[in-house]
Amino acid sequence: MYWIIFIVCMGASLLVQYMLKSRFAKYSKEFLPSGLTGREIAEKMLRDNGIYDVTVGCIEGQLTDHYNPTNKTLNLSRDVYNGSNVAAAAVAAHECGHAVQHATAYRWLGLRSAMVPSVTIGSKFSMWLIIGGLLLATMTALSTIGYYVAVAGVALFALTTIFAFVTLPVEFNASNRALAWLESSGMLSGVQHSHAKDALRWAARTYVVAALSSLAYLLYYVSLLNRR
Repeated sequence: MYWIIFIVCMGASLLVQYMLKSRFAKYSKEFLPSGLTGREIAEKMLRDNGIYDVTVGCIEGQLTDHYNPTNKTLNLSRDVYNGSNVAAAAVAAHECGHAVQHATAYRWLGLRSAMVPSVTIGSKFSMWLIIGGLLLATMTALSTIGYYVAVAGVALFALTTIFAFVTLPVEFNASNRALAWLESSGMLSGVQHSHAKDALRWAARTYVVAALSSLAYLLYYVSLLNRR
């Protein structure tokens, strides 16, 4: 059962990642009439939303773009930072959407940020506790202790699953904010706006797959505990 779950989840993840990269490669060839780069689009969207304390920077990697609420930095990958195309505009605006969420105290972003410390612990130790607990549970003298150790591990893993589902409204809302601004500002319209929407939808699906995969593993671990 574990390997079936692993193969299905891995297959779904690889498919979505492939579609995401192919879409961004395709829309990276659609250049913007305005000629604005991802950095300039991000700065304009921030100003239009009355945000002046967020720094826009450039980082290495592909699709490594993210907003850091701790130091209020908007980090764009080099292709997005320097790019003047539909894909760069969509990504830059999406990350700005997170900055707008932060500035307006969007409750789901606040909940997600509050969960980070506990989720960090859960991601590091949950599997060790589950495996160690189940091994101890096979020993007659330590079966009870092993069971409760495994329960603790599953509880920590459940936090990461909850975190994955809390992330979904955060990401979808950021994309909706981005698309609304790209249209209202006249940055993208018609076919280009539809393509930006398509790209962001595939990006969001990576989070959906991650959440469903985490839930599948959680249910599997719970079934192991029930059997014990």
